Amino acid sequence: MPSALADALAAKDNLAIAMALRSDGAVVPVLETDGGSVVRVFRAGDSDKYMLLLFSSVEQLAAMVPEEDDPASEVYTAKQLLDFIQTNVGVLEIVWIDVASPDATQAAPIDIMAALELT
Repeated sequence: MPSALADALAAKDNLAIAMALRSDGAVVPVLETDGGSVVRVFRAGDSDKYMLLLFSSVEQLAAMVPEEDDPASEVYTAKQLLDFIQTNVGVLEIVWIDVASPDATQAAPIDIMAALELT
């Protein structure tokens, strides 16, 4: 899975993070519904805005929600990430990558979109 993303986070190399997201995608927490899986977003307190959490591995996701056994996730490609962020940019406040890791980083949704849109 996206080990390039973990390596880029450890190096604190924003360009490498962007390239890893573009080439390998990211682990995205999902909720299973009758209609299929949907991206699971998080909210701080009673905020009107949501956080999109991306992970470099299933293990990093599990570290963020230790009280959950086997949290549901999918690997999203760059296109899937871009489509989701573009659709929800008005309600997303921030994108966190590996939020429970010492190498965690954050970016504005618009900055993630710009990185994913590079041609």
